[in-house]
Amino acid sequence: MIRVLGISGSLRRGSYNTALLRAVQELAPAGMTVDIHDIADVPLFNDDVLQAGFPPAADALRQAMRAADAVVFATPEYNRSIPGVLKNAIDWASRGPDQPFDGKPVAIMGASRGLIGTALANHHLRQILVYLNAFMVNGPEVLVGGAPQKFDGDGRLTDEPTRQFVAAHLVRLEAMVRVSRELKAAPR
Repeated sequence: MIRVLGISGSLRRGSYNTALLRAVQELAPAGMTVDIHDIADVPLFNDDVLQAGFPPAADALRQAMRAADAVVFATPEYNRSIPGVLKNAIDWASRGPDQPFDGKPVAIMGASRGLIGTALANHHLRQILVYLNAFMVNGPEVLVGGAPQKFDGDGRLTDEPTRQFVAAHLVRLEAMVRVSRELKAAPR
């Protein structure tokens, strides 16, 4: 069984990115489960607070990341970058000791109303995760542009080519998790 943690960079109730994570749950290959973690309660990062210990919401995020075999981020693009709420969650999760991104397989995707999807946010998130030594699924990126035409009124991803593309991306993530497990199990 492969356990995947899904994190949306949007707090909006009708978020296309949270809807995209629900599609990830639906399209996951057999043997893969996807749990969506809400980051709305993670407080603003403050190193003074950290000195007293991780706040419960930040600690819960770190524990969920540690328990997962992989992480899928679905993020909108705000001002050519990732939303502050997502960067904040990453800042809390990445603090030592034993930050949970190190060697963790990660897939990045995003949905937006615009035509280029979330290409610039995707690129920025990759820069952050490279520094944290996460292993990202490469290849064609999941950039869902024109989201209002690809999701129905209930937030279900209905565009068949996009569904197939997301499913293929998850197969690549699955393969990455299997390789990661083999590397961890190899004698040193």
